[in-house]
Amino acid sequence: MRIVAALVLAPLALALAYAGGWMWALLVTLAAIGLFVEWLTVVGAGQVSLSAAGTIALAIMGFCVALGWLTLASLIGLLALVWIALLARDGRIWAMVGFIYAVAALVPSILLRQDPVNGFAALMFVLLVVWATDIGGYFAGRSIGGPKLWPRVSPKKTWAGACGSLFASLAVAGGFAVFGFGKAMPLLALGAVLSVVSQAGDLFESAVKRNFGVKDSSQLIPGHGGLMDRLDGFIAAVVAAWIIGFLRHGVHSAASGLMVW
Repeated sequence: MRIVAALVLAPLALALAYAGGWMWALLVTLAAIGLFVEWLTVVGAGQVSLSAAGTIALAIMGFCVALGWLTLASLIGLLALVWIALLARDGRIWAMVGFIYAVAALVPSILLRQDPVNGFAALMFVLLVVWATDIGGYFAGRSIGGPKLWPRVSPKKTWAGACGSLFASLAVAGGFAVFGFGKAMPLLALGAVLSVVSQAGDLFESAVKRNFGVKDSSQLIPGHGGLMDRLDGFIAAVVAAWIIGFLRHGVHSAASGLMVW
């Protein structure tokens, strides 16, 4: 089921990423809403009013970001955060963190793709590095084993798996350089940074679940668990990627800032 689900979902994600525009924005917005609802369930704050507030706010924010209305999107996000704080009966801080987590998945994912020149290439770079990190870590960890990376948080992860993740991400970055999508050294450095950040995002999500005694965030994706389980590494990586691009080329050309050195 894990392989079948991946074979169905990965091509769909790639197709919508290629299409860009409203189709990609809609997918990302729906994923962000799902992430927020799952987070509330994990932390034991799954009241209907919170889910509704977050859903409305994230939907409006996704619409605004897709249109380039970033100031309005930011204002709505701040108001929604206050709204959620006022609504939450239990776990107020955790509910607020969950909304920020969903926004972190939403905004950079749309903005990175909006760059008309390098948006698709940058998004593919992030996606493929994250997927290679997951796959490389899985096979290296299973075949080599050895000392655990952080057994209290994630008992199955090993240092060998972490190294396998890093090497797999470097292979992806090298492939992008070979096919002319950027210079080799910057891409290799970016691949390494995003791989480490992706693994940190995975560990963060594992720590949250372990804190609340939860194994999977949901059973939404057969063989994979929930959206949090699948997107934890991507969220951390896409935020880091957008920040790097933004610091170099600004808000609307972050993808070029990431890929062009």
